[in-house]
Amino acid sequence: MKPAAFDYVAAAEMGEALEALHQGGAEARVIAGGQSLVPMLNMRLASPATLVDITRIADLSRIEEGTQAATIGAGVRQVTLERWPGLSRALPLVHAAIPWVGHAQTRSRGTICGSIAHADPSAELPLCLIALGGSVTLRRRRRKREVAARDFFLGMMSTDLQPGEMITAITLPKPAGGSGHAFREVARRHGDFAIVACAAIARPDGTAALTVGGVADTPRTLDLPANPADLDDRLNEFAWHLHARDDLHATARYRRDLVRRLGRVTIEEALSCRA
Repeated sequence: MKPAAFDYVAAAEMGEALEALHQGGAEARVIAGGQSLVPMLNMRLASPATLVDITRIADLSRIEEGTQAATIGAGVRQVTLERWPGLSRALPLVHAAIPWVGHAQTRSRGTICGSIAHADPSAELPLCLIALGGSVTLRRRRRKREVAARDFFLGMMSTDLQPGEMITAITLPKPAGGSGHAFREVARRHGDFAIVACAAIARPDGTAALTVGGVADTPRTLDLPANPADLDDRLNEFAWHLHARDDLHATARYRRDLVRRLGRVTIEEALSCRA
């Protein structure tokens, strides 16, 4: 199947892209890497009237590292971030997770922010954004706003992105000294969307947070005190709270069991690697 007809705008600068989105309203979509959007177009799961290509906007293809956070532009490809020399130091959780994002071929074209916009609950990058307490920068023709990741994802492939608006960047806080990070995932094959993915952050004071993707409609986080004696009970309660469902990839029972077992291993790994 081929996509329905659409107008194509190859924006050379930000103002042109924002004007095209304003004119297109709810019928306009941004395209950068196209690894999620193009298959949806071909299957006619999405039929926008206008596609706005942002790949020529140089300002969106930058990774900027500050003292407390790193900002990743909407045009940055996944492979660019994967090969960024500062990744393991500035964003160790993302460094651990990004080899699990799709395959080398899709990472060479797909963008970081494209995965955020797609908001698949099994995707690794939205999981990392929520786990790290990051934020999403959104722009339209006359307004710019910053939305916390926990408020940006509204449900399965549903976000707070408004008509005429686009993601221009995401911001990820850098880890505090003495913290630890770990990422684990179970999928049918390496590179497939996760059946369950776990990201753990161990704080310097011994407390920890476990964020789980692939189960609920959005990644969810469990905060843990230092050295909880009832960790297994907390993980069991959390697994049931996620309301797992059966699908063609796994049963709800299997997903709950993975949350319990994989969650514990990921938390223990994060605690053990605190620096």
